[in-house]
Amino acid sequence: MSAESELLEKIRVLSRPVRIMHICGTHERTISRYGLRDVLPAEIEVLSGPGCPVCVTPEEEIDRAIALAESGVIITSFGDMMRVPGSNGSLMDARSRGCDVRMVYSIDDAIAIAKKDPRSKVVFFAIGFETTAPTNAAAILRNPPENFSLLLSHKLTIPAVSELIKEIEVDAFIAPGHVCTIIGVHPFQQFAEQGFPIVAAGFEAVDLLLSIVMILEQMNGSGKYSAENAYPRAVRDEGNVRAQEMMYRVFEITDSQWRGLGTIKGSGLKLNPEFAKYDASVIYADLISEKMKNISYEKSASSLCHCAEILKGKEKPDNCPLFSKKCTPSTPVGSCMVSQEGMCYNWYRYRGADSA
Repeated sequence: MSAESELLEKIRVLSRPVRIMHICGTHERTISRYGLRDVLPAEIEVLSGPGCPVCVTPEEEIDRAIALAESGVIITSFGDMMRVPGSNGSLMDARSRGCDVRMVYSIDDAIAIAKKDPRSKVVFFAIGFETTAPTNAAAILRNPPENFSLLLSHKLTIPAVSELIKEIEVDAFIAPGHVCTIIGVHPFQQFAEQGFPIVAAGFEAVDLLLSIVMILEQMNGSGKYSAENAYPRAVRDEGNVRAQEMMYRVFEITDSQWRGLGTIKGSGLKLNPEFAKYDASVIYADLISEKMKNISYEKSASSLCHCAEILKGKEKPDNCPLFSKKCTPSTPVGSCMVSQEGMCYNWYRYRGADSA
C-alpha cells in the first residue's frame, strides 16, 4: 500500500465534519492537480485562502507600476504579474502600448538591467510574502546602482490569517510551507490557542494528506490544539533567523491593501528610512500621483468577478458567472485566473472548463 493510500485510510478512520483552509498557492496547485478534494471524505472540505501573492496584489499597486511605465521608467517583474488586471489593463497591455515592461526571473536580473544602462530608471515591482522579501532585502544590502528602485507589494501572512478568522467559517488551517521556512511554525501558535489546529505542510500530495491526518488527530484528541510541523525536512520551529534579520534590517511593517480583503493593519512591508533612496513610491511620488489622480476604484463591469469571495474561501470558482466564459487563462478578468497558483486557474485546468 502506498503512503498516500495509508494516509487516506487514516483520514477515513478519523473523519469528521471539518472545514480546513490552506493559505498557499502551491498547495492549491497540488490539491487540484492530484484531485485530493475528490478522494477525501465528503464531510472534509478543503478551502483555498489568500495564499497566491499574484492574486492578492491590488489594482492600485498595479496601476502605480503602469503609471511609472507610462512615464518612461523601465518596469521589471515576474511573468505572472504582467497579466494581472489593474483598473485599466495590465502591465502586458502597457507594454503593447510601447511602455518598457520586462519580465525577469529575480531581482538580480532587474539590477543587471540598471547596471547595463546607468542612464535608465529601472524599477523592480516586488511582490510576494515572507518567502521572497528576504531575497529582495539581501539585494538592497548589496548596494544596487542609484538608478534602481523597488515598488513594494510584499504581504505578511499572520495578519491576513488574523483577519480571515473574523469573517469566515473555518475549523483549521494548513500553514504555507514556503512561508514557514522563513518565519517558522511558532508564529502560528496564536491561532491554535484561539481554537484552530494548524499544521505546516510541504508541497507533495503525501505532505498535504499528512497535514490533514495531523489536524484530525488534534481535533479527535484532548481538545488542546497546537501549531505542528509536517514539513520538518525544510521547516524549523524558529524558521530562518538570518533571513528574518535581513528582512527587518531593510523593511519595516506597515498597513497594506489586499485584493479582495481590503486594508489589513500591519500586513505589509515598506523600506526603512535608511533605504528610502531605493523606494520608488517616494522617488516618483509626484509622478504617480499625477498619473493616477483621475482613476476611480468604484465597482465597474469587472465587479461581476468573484475573486474577492474566492480568495476568502467563501465561494468556488464555478460559482462565478465569468468563470470559463469571459474569464479564462488566456483572457483573465480576475487575478485568480492569471497565476498557476490561483484557484480559478487550477480549477479551470484540472477540473475542466466545463465544470462551470
